[in-house]
Amino acid sequence: MNPQWKHLVVELTYKLFEAPMRERIQEELDRQGAQGWELVAVEHDPGVLGTRLYFKRPG
Repeated sequence: MNPQWKHLVVELTYKLFEAPMRERIQEELDRQGAQGWELVAVEHDPGVLGTRLYFKRPG
């Protein structure tokens, strides 16, 4: 039997007056990990100056 998965995509975009992107990514990873989400992929999108984080967890 295949497990059912829930998926989550979080997009972080560069913002001039916010914390550095590395810190924001770390905070998001910690936040989602605490809720049981597992990071499965990361995609940098230079078109929007951002990074997408792809997560999954059992549904």
